[in-house]
Amino acid sequence: LLWFGISVPMVFMGSYFGFKKEAIENPVRTNSIPRQIPAQVWYMQAIPSIIMGGVLPFGAVFVELFFVLSSIWQHRFYYLFGFLFMVLLILVLTCAEIAIVMCYFHLCSEDYRWWWRAFFTSGSSAFYLCIYCCYYFFTRTRSSHFVAGLTFVGYTVILSYTFFVLTGFIGFIACFVFIRKIYGSVHID
Repeated sequence: LLWFGISVPMVFMGSYFGFKKEAIENPVRTNSIPRQIPAQVWYMQAIPSIIMGGVLPFGAVFVELFFVLSSIWQHRFYYLFGFLFMVLLILVLTCAEIAIVMCYFHLCSEDYRWWWRAFFTSGSSAFYLCIYCCYYFFTRTRSSHFVAGLTFVGYTVILSYTFFVLTGFIGFIACFVFIRKIYGSVHID
């Protein structure tokens, strides 16, 4: 009943407004033949830059993550929701900034493949979150039951994947707006 009453009308309303909206236009004309990308130094290649990009967003939340995990797994009360909101804003800012900076560095070195790299750069902080959750499990929970460990691993995978999608989305949208802004200001006479 809830699905038919809310979700189905929202789908049709969203598709109606989506089809009425104009398509996104590129700010400049692009060439259909891709340019050759010059050789990159080791830290500007995909894997090292993605791994480096996840450190700062994780660093913005790891202290608060301890309190959140303690409230979930050790039955402690969590009262600092205002502070958690501030940490969320810092996370959003950090994800956007690191994705834009790394994207700018790649564009300066003539590497135009930024779409997935922007997503993975800020989304890689979920890898560090998963490692921290494993560290938390082995040092803080003191649980020797297989089912408890399996439950922890299951929730950690869900939390890490959600964090990956959230931070990756923030990084991609920030890069998308940044690229449209810098290429929209280019005037070719």
